[in-house]
Amino acid sequence: MSAYHLAQLNIARMLYPLEAPGMADFVANLERINALAEASPGFVWRLQDEEGDATAIRPFGEEVLVNLSLWQDVESLRAFVYGSAHSEILKRRAEWFSRLGEAHMVLWWVPAGHLPTPEEAAERLQLLRERGASPQAFSFRQPYGVEALLAEA
Repeated sequence: MSAYHLAQLNIARMLYPLEAPGMADFVANLERINALAEASPGFVWRLQDEEGDATAIRPFGEEVLVNLSLWQDVESLRAFVYGSAHSEILKRRAEWFSRLGEAHMVLWWVPAGHLPTPEEAAERLQLLRERGASPQAFSFRQPYGVEALLAEA
């Protein structure tokens, strides 16, 4: 077991309020896709409130949904995102969400046992937006392993 986990933040600006008919298909798939994530190899944790709802947590504004999770490694997360039923929903994202015009997803390594906060995640996203990919904040396009982070220490 690794001493580090991969943290992942993804934000999405909704085209409609969550309760609107335009979001119905997205909402109808949330429970299924979240259960799929939780059952996926490499899944560790995801941000949710006491009722198990992540959509109620809105640190980026009322119109922005946040997904914050931990995985064992980049490969496990990539397999879930692009190699599972999640990819079907991902292909439909333009039906529900607007383009942000800047990075909306960031990855970074955290010590195993650490649960990242939305504030910490926002800082990592801002770091990626301002400086580009680095061992402290990166994406699937330019991933960094734990070794790169440790080499900087």
